[in-house]
Parts: sequence; structure tokens; C-alpha cells
Amino acid sequence: MVEKCAVKTIGLLKNTVQEYAWGCHTAISELLGEPSPSEKPQAELWMGAHPKAPSMVKIKNKWTSLLDLIEEYPQNILGKKVAEKFGNRLPYLFKVLAVAKPLSLQAHPSLMQAKRGFKKENALGIPLDAPNRNYRDANHKPECIYALTPFWGLNGFRKISETLHLLKNIQPKSLDREIFNLRKHMNSQGLKYFFTKLMTMGQGQKKQAIEETVLKAKNILKDDIAFQWIIRLHNEYPNDIGVLSPIFLNLVCLKPGQAMFLPAGDLHAYLYGVGLELMANSDNVLRGGLTPKHVDVPELMEVINFEEREVNILVPEKTVNCEAVYPCRAEEFTLSVLVIKKETPYLSSRNRGVEIFLCTEGKATVTDSAKKDKISIEKGTSFIIPAAVKNYQIKGNATLYKASVPF
Repeated sequence: MVEKCAVKTIGLLKNTVQEYAWGCHTAISELLGEPSPSEKPQAELWMGAHPKAPSMVKIKNKWTSLLDLIEEYPQNILGKKVAEKFGNRLPYLFKVLAVAKPLSLQAHPSLMQAKRGFKKENALGIPLDAPNRNYRDANHKPECIYALTPFWGLNGFRKISETLHLLKNIQPKSLDREIFNLRKHMNSQGLKYFFTKLMTMGQGQKKQAIEETVLKAKNILKDDIAFQWIIRLHNEYPNDIGVLSPIFLNLVCLKPGQAMFLPAGDLHAYLYGVGLELMANSDNVLRGGLTPKHVDVPELMEVINFEEREVNILVPEKTVNCEAVYPCRAEEFTLSVLVIKKETPYLSSRNRGVEIFLCTEGKATVTDSAKKDKISIEKGTSFIIPAAVKNYQIKGNATLYKASVPF
């Protein structure tokens, strides 16, 4: 048991690095100041209290699970409002993503869908860590991705007119019927029918569609970046119909400092780059392709939003002090960037809940204004400031990213 007074102070974090095949050998290790390149690909650094990999908090020179601390002292860590609203749980999960190879084509369920799916798979007796498990918790997973480097991704369905234009350039004869139907029904129902046909067609037609598309894309690579990504995806997943996804999904390259928000139901895939991901505290993923992991097309179809749309690129909104906030449509989280200079220290707001920080550049000192407790931070340092810390300030020269709950 940790003393109650000990959880009313700023705590350094030690976080789990997830080693997935699509990860990078340098980005996370260099951020943390560890030997680089790493022996295994490092894909994600998790900062938070997800049961799969909770952060450890340094309290009085001992490392304690953040999940356990919140369970024991929810209002001290989270704050009364957050604890009551989110059932004594940290509502967000903060990650560093290092994408060297494309991630799976995927979507996340709504809160109602997640609760229903989690209950169903529990009733079927599917273990939580089973590879064929879709719902590992009962929460939804809206998320925001922020670019630390140029970051490529697919996000939501393109305008149908754009998709038809790209298909006209490719002209896969094996998809004549599907394309004709989409041209005849340029709406969400037509889009759903087109995508369903792609995902469920027989192996023969699928093989022919991929071969035709790739062959013609190679001849017109300069006409559109989507054709270049078709080839790159084909090199990684030569037999996966998901290689056609740049034709019907919005292809986005976020510049460093830009972000985008992905609500439940948006079909997406992260393709390449290093970024920060902030999401509701969930690990629920419905996959449709571009992965060796479990794919469940029928379940995926139940959660996808088939509305065509343009991607809204988020830029930070300046606030007082040295903080800029990214406007996310989520109740669980807000992402901020703080650029600390010697002449402009950061002074915290009184109206706040639990906050997790990551320093990506420079050095600074974080001070509890009441207790005068201090910690020194530098590139790669992450730390948590519980709601029980009334006020704090950050001085130095550093760039930090803050995950918090909107008030």
C-alpha cells in the first residue's frame, strides 16, 4: 500500500514498449536514450493505465503500477469529476507510434458496440489474450494521431467521385460490375455494397483484381501518390485486397505539428511515420486486411461508417501561457503541445484533472508550487501530475506534449 500523501505529488513514469512486427528499430530507442538500433522492432510506447500494460510510477524511489494507484486512490489521481464520470478509470491512453511498415486496415467500435461485443465474446468463453478476440474491453476507442515526422495514413472513405476517377485510370476489368454499381449508386449504400464486394469476393476474382490494379498502377505512378502506395502495400501484402485501399480511402500525409481525429467507425490504416497517438483507454480493433493478425470482415462491416468525407486536419489553438491545444471531439482526452522557454515558463490551471506529459526535446524542471517538490526532465522523460497537485510550473527550454481530460 502506498501512503495517501505520496500520490499527491508529481511522478516519473516507466512505460512498456510494445514490440510489433511493423515497428521501427530507431525512433523509440532514440527518444528514450537507449541503444539504437534496437534488437527487435519497437512499435508503441504506452503511457497510461490499460490493464494490458500499465505504466509504473516512481514514488519514494519505488516503482508502483499506475493501475493499482488509481484503484486505491482514484480521486487523488484522477480528480473528483474525472473519477465520477469515468468510473474511477483513467479515460485515455497516450502512445508513441513508430510505424516502419503499414498497420492493418481497421476500425474501432462505438461504446455501445464495444459493450455488446465484449459481453458476447465473454459469453463464448474466448480468452482475453486469444488471437481471434476482437473485443478486449468494453470501451470505445476514438483517437487522435499527431505527427512528429511526416506521417502517412488512410482515414475514412474518399469522395465517391474521386474513387471513380482513380478507378477509371486503373480500369480493372475484374471489377467492372462493382464499379458500374458504384457509379449508379453514388451514396453510402453504394459505397457499402462496393466495399463488401471487395472484401468478400472469391479468391480467383480477388487475385485477378490485385494483379490488374498493380500492373496498371506501375505504369502511372506519377499520376497520383495513391498508385505509389498501392505498389508499396502490394510489396508487403501481395495477396491482400487491402492493397486497393488508397483508391477508396483518403490518403493523408500529416506534416510535423499537424494532427487528425478518428471517431468510432472510421476505416483507417497508419502507413508510415512517427507520431503521438492519444485515445480512449481501449484496445479494441476490428481488422479487415493488411495484417497477419486476426481478420473478421463480418464484424468489421457492423462498425464501419460508410459516409464519404474529407479529412479535417487539426492545427493547434493557442491558449494563454505557452500551450496550444488540438481540438478533438472526445470526452476522454485533449492533446496539447507546450513549448517552454526560459522567458515563458508554463503555469498550470487550477481547473484540471490528471495529466500525463512526454518531453521530446530539451530540458526543464517541473515544480509543485505548494510543496516545492521538483523533478528534472529531458528528452524521453514522461511523468504524471495527479489532480491532487493543486498548481505546478515548468521552467527551462523544452518541448512537451500533454494528455489531459477536457474541462
